[in-house]
Amino acid sequence: MSASGDDGRPAEPSPRGAAAARRIGVGLVHGGWRPRVLGAWRVPAAGPVILAGNHSHNIDGPVVIGTAPRPVHFMVKREAFVGPLGPLLRGFGQIGVDRNSADRAAVGEVLAVLRAGGALGIFPEGTRGVGDFAALRSGLAYFALRSGAPVVPVAVLGSSERRSRLVPALPPLRGRIDVVYGDPFDAGDGSGRRTRAALDAATERVQERLAAHLASARLLTGR
Repeated sequence: MSASGDDGRPAEPSPRGAAAARRIGVGLVHGGWRPRVLGAWRVPAAGPVILAGNHSHNIDGPVVIGTAPRPVHFMVKREAFVGPLGPLLRGFGQIGVDRNSADRAAVGEVLAVLRAGGALGIFPEGTRGVGDFAALRSGLAYFALRSGAPVVPVAVLGSSERRSRLVPALPPLRGRIDVVYGDPFDAGDGSGRRTRAALDAATERVQERLAAHLASARLLTGR
């Protein structure tokens, strides 16, 4: 469980940690590959925001952290929080989530980040796959409806096209990776409703916007 604040709410994951993670991410991504970043100016400079990315490779999270114009608290599968990596991820302000259950601690931490005006990073498909936004979980829409935060779609392209001969688990070193940020949008319909029907409609709305952005990004980059 995460620590709680004086009001009993979960404490916000460390903003300083997320800022440090961004500095490391910038060095890692720009040192290892040749990222071409398009539309980063579309990310609101302040206030709560949710960056929703497609997920086809295990470096997609660091790529978003290292190319976003502000620090990001990413939702990371709980399995990654093992051994010395666990305290490191927590220290960097990242949020561990159990993908197989309703993780109330993670939900509380996410809402604390957005309440404090932070940026949340999420892969709404819930796991690595084709990365085409074809099957979304409802978590992203829930967080957007609860917080009122706008959603910014992020397309990471080229991270899974080939594998490095030196490190097979990674894309070719110094290869190009395109990261395209889209226009922010509201997941809700403006009614402020948070019913099950409203959540289902918001999930469908989000899926359509993310898929449209991915298609547009592929046309723009030739990927």
